[in-house]
Amino acid sequence: MTTNTLLLIDGHSMAFRSFYALAAPNFRTTRGQYTNAIHGFTMTLLRLMKDHRPDHVAVAFDLPGGTFRTREYPQYKAGRSATPVEFSGQIEGIQHVLESLGIKWFSYPDYEADDIVATLSTQACAAGMNVVIASGDRDAFQLVGEHITLMYPKSGTTLIPMDAKAVLEKTGVTPQMYPDMAALVGEDADNIPGVPLWGPKTAAKWLNHYGSLAALLDHCEEISGKAGANLHANVELVRRNRELNALVCDLPLVDDLAELRISGGGPAQVRRVFSEYEFVGLQRRVLSEFPFALSADSSEGISDALDGESGNERDDLTADKEELIAQILTGGQVALAQFLAEHPAPYGLYATGQQRPRKGNVDTVAIAGADKVVFCADRASLSPEDEETLREFLVGDTPKIGHATKGLWHAWHGVGYDLAGMIADIELAAYVLAPSQRDYSLENLASRYLGIELTADESDQLFSLTGNSYQGAAERAAVLHPLYGYCQRALAAIDAVDLASLELVTAQLLAQMEDRGIAVDEAVLESLYETFNVHVEDAQRRAWDAIGDDSVNLSSPKQLQEVLFERLELPKTKKTKSGYTTNAAALGDLLRKIALREDDKSVAGQEFLSALLLHRDAIKLRQSIDGLRRAVESDKRIHTTYQQAVTETGRLSSTDPNLQNIHARTEEGLQVREVFVPGQEFDYLMTADYSQIEMRLMAHFSGDEELIAAFRDGVDLHRYVASRIFNVPPEEVTSQQRSHIKAVSYGLAYGLSAYGLSSQLHISVPEAERLMADYFTRFGRIRDYLHEVVEQARQDGFTATITGRRRYLPELTSMNRMERETAERRALNAPIQGSAADIIKLAMIRVDEAMTQRAMASRMLLQVHDELVFEVVAAEAQELEALVRAEMGNAVELRVPLEVSVGIGRNWRAAAH
Repeated sequence: MTTNTLLLIDGHSMAFRSFYALAAPNFRTTRGQYTNAIHGFTMTLLRLMKDHRPDHVAVAFDLPGGTFRTREYPQYKAGRSATPVEFSGQIEGIQHVLESLGIKWFSYPDYEADDIVATLSTQACAAGMNVVIASGDRDAFQLVGEHITLMYPKSGTTLIPMDAKAVLEKTGVTPQMYPDMAALVGEDADNIPGVPLWGPKTAAKWLNHYGSLAALLDHCEEISGKAGANLHANVELVRRNRELNALVCDLPLVDDLAELRISGGGPAQVRRVFSEYEFVGLQRRVLSEFPFALSADSSEGISDALDGESGNERDDLTADKEELIAQILTGGQVALAQFLAEHPAPYGLYATGQQRPRKGNVDTVAIAGADKVVFCADRASLSPEDEETLREFLVGDTPKIGHATKGLWHAWHGVGYDLAGMIADIELAAYVLAPSQRDYSLENLASRYLGIELTADESDQLFSLTGNSYQGAAERAAVLHPLYGYCQRALAAIDAVDLASLELVTAQLLAQMEDRGIAVDEAVLESLYETFNVHVEDAQRRAWDAIGDDSVNLSSPKQLQEVLFERLELPKTKKTKSGYTTNAAALGDLLRKIALREDDKSVAGQEFLSALLLHRDAIKLRQSIDGLRRAVESDKRIHTTYQQAVTETGRLSSTDPNLQNIHARTEEGLQVREVFVPGQEFDYLMTADYSQIEMRLMAHFSGDEELIAAFRDGVDLHRYVASRIFNVPPEEVTSQQRSHIKAVSYGLAYGLSAYGLSSQLHISVPEAERLMADYFTRFGRIRDYLHEVVEQARQDGFTATITGRRRYLPELTSMNRMERETAERRALNAPIQGSAADIIKLAMIRVDEAMTQRAMASRMLLQVHDELVFEVVAAEAQELEALVRAEMGNAVELRVPLEVSVGIGRNWRAAAH
């Protein structure tokens, strides 16, 4: 280490920078504690330690409440936005991390972190030390000098060094004069007003002219024009500002700077604290990189900890660089053949190139063996012999580890290879482990689980490939091995290894389905677009006629507010920042509210609102059809992309285009389904879906005997339940009673509240509450089950599906009532919706395997929630129907039978049953 260097960090400044640089949902413990600021701060600290090698370190924090500055100026820092609730507790977390590392942190009553930094930097300079300050507060500019460098944020958590010259270039004044400038121009972040018309350029010009603020104020009458008059009128404001921004440099913090040496802490404390925040990878990185002042026994403890936690992964991460470089293979026929033939499996497989359905291509390939050997190559540079060796490896059964393997399959399929042998998908494994995370990129997972940053400036953490242009690809292939090891242990700990395997096999099947796509009748598609376009124009004309004005933009909330609430004087909707809401739900409520009024403006309002809502629906349908038109590819088919790692319940989503939002219960949705047809060489489309799977799962989980009996007897479920609740024979149940009970049944499965039920059925909240109470009185076991689900989840912190898929709900113990109630509704919904998602995936795999075994020409094309869509050869129709019913019906064993409805037709609508 370099001696005589003090690193000072403005703790709050760096914590907030980290908080906003890292998405909070990606960093949260299973107990619900957000940790993005803690994680980012620690990573920043490690970078600063590595770059500057300080032998003294201190971190300064603000205390809550006011300081001497707020007493002098009560508006100081007033008006700042409330601290995000996700930030709560993270400063204490950072302080715990610092204590585990043996780093001193300070706060001082009545003073700010800036004053602490100023005091310690002044003391260090007097002792002949060099000082590095990390802060995003511009007040720190005034501290920069010959022996003080400021590390100032450029973007996110990236810090750039600023010396006196850099401060001058950025501000136009020297560091010593910066507080003078701030006194003149004010500081928005601190709510300190400046002199009107005095910006940084004006202030710099006159300060440099007179040499100081004092001299400038003494000669302010010499400055002409409005700027001079404003300064003359605000001299006292400037003097007060200068007192406020002057940093205090003499707080009694430490008698001897030796107290700031790293001491205390150690591996045991690091493991305890980092385990609390679930920083598995970051813990490993700290233990291997941080310069503890430890005894020999402590050092041995680090090795023990790494060996115990990582096994062979430690060798992967700390390999001797010279030995490693000697092992790297750089391409060529012999090298490729030798690598693929002689080195042990499994392999980490990474490739760059296009990874979309039917557009796949591979530019660069990297293959990493578990023995730290990596092969990298540009595909275009391979000889025919090498290319054949590579092909045999990729399509063979050699075990391979990948990330986002569905995309990998498309990439290799695009160059003619059907990728096989995948035993793990790191993206999907991480999704199973943390379903609420929003970023499963390889970079994020390497940072989160291994404490490794896959960035250019830190690319030597795994492999040193000096002069090799494939360094990034090599890193990403290599990092798959330690990530695989971590994920397998974490999955085993929650008994989810089989679930991750289910997701992997599902991904392989989805890749083939995406590649197949589904054929469309372009003539029907164009006709439907024209039909919906006419609907848009008709609805627009009706709306204009209702108000006698054809200049109103029906898509403009501002213009709609003027029409509804000023011209038509209709009742106001919910107040928003931009006026009153004009969303569809609010306008629907407004229409119902004025439906019985007969005054002229109410009648006009009813006509306008009816037309407006029709217009919005028509536009959505037209946009949907237009999206389908643009998605048709050269093979006259549409190839959607399924997203596996998005929903917390395990349900798939569909994009580019979304084929899962084409409803089968509306006339418009059915019209859209007419567009989809069998392709050449096929005769029909077949659909197969589970009937009332949510309610069957409710019966299974709750064990309600009446519900189970209804399913076993095959009766009309909703009519049966309604007859029990309303105490009438099934044949006397009205359609309204049946629909109300159906809404209650499905609402319970989805965590619907009484308020939500009242909105859905257009009944009062008390009436909805009575309906739900009557339901629970008759079906008490369902009530008990729903209560037990929430209480068990509150105790465990998660719910689980039929396959063990967890959804973590730490908010169940939140002190915030709305947050807690939202989590309770999710707890009710997750086991049922998640189990339905698991079952359809199991069914897809069973059906596909059975079709493959029989070498059927028919094939599976789509999964739409609980429905599967097939392209069918006529000669196989009966056989396929029997196969689908059997395999889907036996996907899992429940207390009630799984009923499968099957239909066949010349298009998707005709196949509906």
